[in-house]
Amino acid sequence: MTLPPEGPWLDDAAGRLIRPYTVSGGRTEPTTALDLLSMVRATGASPQAHLGPEHSLALGLCENPTSVAEIAAHLRLPAVVTKILLSDLVDCGALTARAPLHHAHPTDRSLLEAVLDGLRRRL
Repeated sequence: MTLPPEGPWLDDAAGRLIRPYTVSGGRTEPTTALDLLSMVRATGASPQAHLGPEHSLALGLCENPTSVAEIAAHLRLPAVVTKILLSDLVDCGALTARAPLHHAHPTDRSLLEAVLDGLRRRL
């Protein structure tokens, strides 16, 4: 029987082995209403509360206006977990959030394809 190597809890095929609910502290609802197309941006204010490493990573992605969907893709976390992290940062004043511009048809295929193409280019 071989023992697993010492080191971080990562599996190349599976990715991180920490459950998403651990990252969100077991919470399932964000305190701020965020849409996948909501734009968030860092305010420059430092969070006063101690937040986890995922919060810091998310904040680092928000120097320019960035969509919630893009941040979730970069962090490789489910959208709801990402919304909770971003909501924490909005609550402590480190981020501002802007609702997406309302389109006539929010489920318009061309809009969804444009978002998908943008995500693919950035990753």
